[in-house]
Amino acid sequence: MSETPVDAEEVRHVAELARVDLDEAEVERFAEQFADILAYFETLDEVPAVESEPDLVNVMRADEVEDCLDRKDALANAAETEAGQFKGPHVS
Repeated sequence: MSETPVDAEEVRHVAELARVDLDEAEVERFAEQFADILAYFETLDEVPAVESEPDLVNVMRADEVEDCLDRKDALANAAETEAGQFKGPHVS
């Protein structure tokens, strides 16, 4: 087995922080898996940089003040009302 960038002691330390009990076979397996993960990160370093995104612009329209419904019209189609307000089911 080749030397991995993560040794067994580091795996035990991470396992202790995570409060996970590992036997020796698991420690060795995790050390190899951590090495594989680090190798993937090294591969990502080889990805060429791309141009930055163009400046983003707001595609939403500006808010405009408009007349609103009066209370009577707003409550006209409500299933139930109480004291001039919408009434909904009790939530417990």
